[in-house]
Amino acid sequence: MRKINEKIVYKGRWIQLKEAEFSSDEGKNYKWEIVERVNRARGVVVIAELVPSHRIVFLRQYRQPLENYIIGFPAGLAESEDLGKEAMRELLEETGYYGEVLDIGPLVRSNPGLMDEGAYTIQAKIDENDPRNQNPRQNLEASEEIEVFLVPKESAREFVLERKAMGDEIGIGAWYLFGMKRI
Repeated sequence: MRKINEKIVYKGRWIQLKEAEFSSDEGKNYKWEIVERVNRARGVVVIAELVPSHRIVFLRQYRQPLENYIIGFPAGLAESEDLGKEAMRELLEETGYYGEVLDIGPLVRSNPGLMDEGAYTIQAKIDENDPRNQNPRQNLEASEEIEVFLVPKESAREFVLERKAMGDEIGIGAWYLFGMKRI
């Protein structure tokens, strides 16, 4: 498989739409529409657990393309190369909690048939005894509408299913991590 040609069909402030032409190994040509971020920013998604209570931080956030709320995790775009720092900035802005990075996963892709976007999953802990975490206050942008839920880890699946039954959409990460029954 190889790309033969591409052209930008639309370019906005944050995304662009490309039409690309590819040639298969059998020599057949075909076109594909691809959505790309203009700034090629990398996403960070924060899976945070409060300790010692072992509650997981979920967000209920309004997402304009869905015209609905979605259950997911604190997330955003990394503005620097320091993924851990960027993830903790997003956690603080969206939840008001100060966290500590435990692990940074590799770049993963959630919708590679449509877009080139990827994200890093950051595992974090929030010390509930830290004085800074006693009265968390969000620092949201005007376009953000976010509600924070602190859910006991053992109740996470039920929480996700309840929110779906109430009409919320479910983010892919929230379902993969807590919705699926273990096999």
